[in-house]
Amino acid sequence: MRSFLGRDILSLKDFGREEYYRVFEAADELAPFARDRQNADLLKDKTLVTAFYQPSTRTRLAHEAAMHRLGGHVLGFSDVKNTRAGDFYQESIKDTVRMLEFYGDVLVMRHFQQGAPAEAAKWASIPVINAGDGWGEHPTQVLTDLYTILTEKGTLDGLNFLLIGDMRMRTMHSISYAMTKFDINAFYVSPPEMSLTEDFKKELVDLNLNFTEVEHVEQAIAEADVIYMEPVVQPDYTKARDERGATIGQTPANYRVTKELLRKARQDAIILHSLPRMDELPTDVDDTRHQRYWIEAFNGVVVRMALLALVLGAME
Repeated sequence: MRSFLGRDILSLKDFGREEYYRVFEAADELAPFARDRQNADLLKDKTLVTAFYQPSTRTRLAHEAAMHRLGGHVLGFSDVKNTRAGDFYQESIKDTVRMLEFYGDVLVMRHFQQGAPAEAAKWASIPVINAGDGWGEHPTQVLTDLYTILTEKGTLDGLNFLLIGDMRMRTMHSISYAMTKFDINAFYVSPPEMSLTEDFKKELVDLNLNFTEVEHVEQAIAEADVIYMEPVVQPDYTKARDERGATIGQTPANYRVTKELLRKARQDAIILHSLPRMDELPTDVDDTRHQRYWIEAFNGVVVRMALLALVLGAME
């Protein structure tokens, strides 16, 4: 297994099975600090720099909370419009990163351009963590999702995943790469214009993922152990900011999970959603036995604690 020390976390495509479990073991060790709302001193001499070129609630705050829980420090920007990268100068990623690396020990970047964190990593002398890059990937979110499934199910093997939403999304790319490392059977449900591309399907076949595309959630929900959701009513992830227009679409029934539909689900099926949601997941589902997206949010702090501790050498 490769060492995590000083390593960039850019994609799950190159993660090995044993590397997933090392992150989850570290998360288990650190979870009591978050659960008890206590701070450790593992990273008391380290600083996290955040560079968020796109809006974020959970991802940015989870990274910041994780760093604080480990006794570290945080600085950065959450609105690129207030920086020289977002004003008249449109400062390049190279110039921005060559500056930011002197301000801290690890850089967490979200960007509307696919590949931007990888570009940053070319120029940075400190580790770079991808917090979402356009339609690319979202590795820390999916590590959070898998850790949640592992803690709830006790395994990542022998499970059926039902994936619902826009398959162009970065989370869908990362979860698909991750599933290839485990004994997982996947069902994909999405509008035709948001379905898996032919190139990506070929890549998943080459990586030996067993998957099926279906047209309606109802066709696969009875077989699902994990219901993994994202909206189909989406902003444009290639933009720095995409404001809601005067009208927004409604999610067709094919891609919605309702309380009524869940009567057909397995008793122990769990629902994950990285949030925010639209109408694809009504709020009355929150009170069902299947809901796991709130604990998923808590686990987001724990997993980021593990990643920060590993890449900064506080854990091996």
